[in-house]
Amino acid sequence: MSEKKCMIQDIQTTAPSELLERVRQLKDDGYRFSQACATPKEDGAEILYTFDKDHILLNLRVKVSEGEEIESITASYWPAFIYENEMHDLFGIKFLHNALDYNGNFFVTAEPTPWNPKK
Repeated sequence: MSEKKCMIQDIQTTAPSELLERVRQLKDDGYRFSQACATPKEDGAEILYTFDKDHILLNLRVKVSEGEEIESITASYWPAFIYENEMHDLFGIKFLHNALDYNGNFFVTAEPTPWNPKK
């Protein structure tokens, strides 16, 4: 394996309405789900889903407006339920059809998180 191969990352901006189709394509193409994370933005949040194939990372960047609901990717990648429940609890991002939805009880915090003060 080339030393540089593992350094390749592709970040593709993806609309929420296109997310499930892109994820299905990646699954069909043999990509593994690696991780997901969220970053708060002024008008909502940004989610980064990361996939791996042959040590090359592909990232789907999804911008979610405040109050917008987004489809869960757990139908294709079941382990994503952990990340999506975390993003729901800590950032207030609402996921539809999560295979294992903790309904806001994945994390119990003594104080509201700074990114989701409503919880």
